[in-house]
Amino acid sequence: MSAASADYGTPMAEKAEALAAQFVAARTADGTASALDTIAPALRPSTEDEAYDVQQATVRALGGKIGGWKVGAKSPDGPIQGAPLPSAGVFRQPVTLRRASFAKVGLELEVAFTFGRRFEPHSGPYDDATVVAAIASVHAAIEVVSSRFRAWPDVDKLWQLADLQNHGALVVGEGVAYDAAWPFVAPAMRFAFDGASAFDGTPANPAGDPRRLLAWVVNHAVSRGVAIEPGTVLTTGSYTGLFFASSAGVARGEIPGLPPIEVTLV
Repeated sequence: MSAASADYGTPMAEKAEALAAQFVAARTADGTASALDTIAPALRPSTEDEAYDVQQATVRALGGKIGGWKVGAKSPDGPIQGAPLPSAGVFRQPVTLRRASFAKVGLELEVAFTFGRRFEPHSGPYDDATVVAAIASVHAAIEVVSSRFRAWPDVDKLWQLADLQNHGALVVGEGVAYDAAWPFVAPAMRFAFDGASAFDGTPANPAGDPRRLLAWVVNHAVSRGVAIEPGTVLTTGSYTGLFFASSAGVARGEIPGLPPIEVTLV
């Protein structure tokens, strides 16, 4: 993985590395989560760019390999944010995860994409049409949302952005070939935990059509020296809101037209 926008060895980069080290330390060697109560205020990112530097420093400290990206927005025309996902926490099949690996366990049912081409570091910028034309497959996905902060979700937004946007793990179902006619804005969905509904209401992505997010995350990655490889998963935000799992159990997502996805918590 290429370096972030900062030159490492500078005070800003040292700050990013120091904060990343605290996030990594909260992921203990045996996989048991150890939530942070406080972090020195001097380490708080002061801008989104600084938060993105911390994200890249965190991924490097966890082995340097990106397994996917998450990207989202709070409204159909609102600003977009994203985060790289460490490869060790991206799973391409149903998986069993330990609840103790996460301080809190939030679950979201999402739609994810892969591309059939590589986007080179420091290339672009790419427009929406070019990026959408590169979509190879569409998948149902369940994200485990979990912060390194004990106080989460009552945590400063820049802290959360630096902390990989509260990413815990991503479990991705089998894909189907991209079809532009698929109802990305308002698909039907069923999300259940141990057979009981984990979501009531009409599924909707707050970003509107999630395909509008893809060019942003591609341009964000390549502008920071990171390639988007063919087959890399890009997950695009929850259609079902956040469900907190307070016990062990099985989460299952069903989206018509896509293979179902399951996550077992023990």
